[in-house]
Amino acid sequence: MHSYQFSRRCPGWCEDLPGPNDPPLIESDLGNQPPNHQDHIYLEIPRSSVPSRNWPLFTISLTSPAPIVFLIPLSIGEIELSLLGISLYMLCSIMNFHLFRISLSPPLDEPIRFNRARQKIYAYNFKYSQWNPLAKQWGIHPVSYDWAQLRAERWDLSGGHHTIRGVTLSVLHPETGRVIDRFMLSINGSNQHVWAYICNYMQKGPSALPPPEPPIDHDDILWCELASRLAPKVNWPASLDIESRTPPATQ
Repeated sequence: MHSYQFSRRCPGWCEDLPGPNDPPLIESDLGNQPPNHQDHIYLEIPRSSVPSRNWPLFTISLTSPAPIVFLIPLSIGEIELSLLGISLYMLCSIMNFHLFRISLSPPLDEPIRFNRARQKIYAYNFKYSQWNPLAKQWGIHPVSYDWAQLRAERWDLSGGHHTIRGVTLSVLHPETGRVIDRFMLSINGSNQHVWAYICNYMQKGPSALPPPEPPIDHDDILWCELASRLAPKVNWPASLDIESRTPPATQ
């Protein structure tokens, strides 16, 4: 197990995976998520911070009429029941609004590009609040870091009979080693095998990996998946898009 002097660990931390320039110790495998793109310049890995966006919208369709029932005591003059009804009405409305944003705000794909020519990574990160639908951080926050700044942490969170596993990428300050950013790499997929795949690509190039499967068409959506149809498309900032897909000017 590799150990780094992190200022803080990710939630559910289990172990540190090999560093960005250490040889991978396990098989390289992307599982059922083939890369969006792979050549000798860059590798693009698909991600999603919302595994299922359609069920929250379905939940809203079922619960939206319910808050109206809470207002019935108001019409018959029951003051105490009316206050309780108004409180429940507001709570349900806030919950439904939050579910609505969770369903429609995240893009269909949140890719990470690993530019081997520049030895840099570019992450199309979507950030949101799990409890506050009006928080300021909701939205796309693209970032770019040096490959050498990355560390991978494997985590495991259990709740009742349900377990979620994944790998988080931590970005270290080049001088202090302090964690300056964290974002998800993989959830309930190949996880550490995905990290091994990326490390092999960045260290040795695509020739060290098996030929990738054809990329998934993220626009191939069933007619009934309304939330996915309404979700934003990936739209990189123009300058970052060009930089992340090209080698340095000297090459």
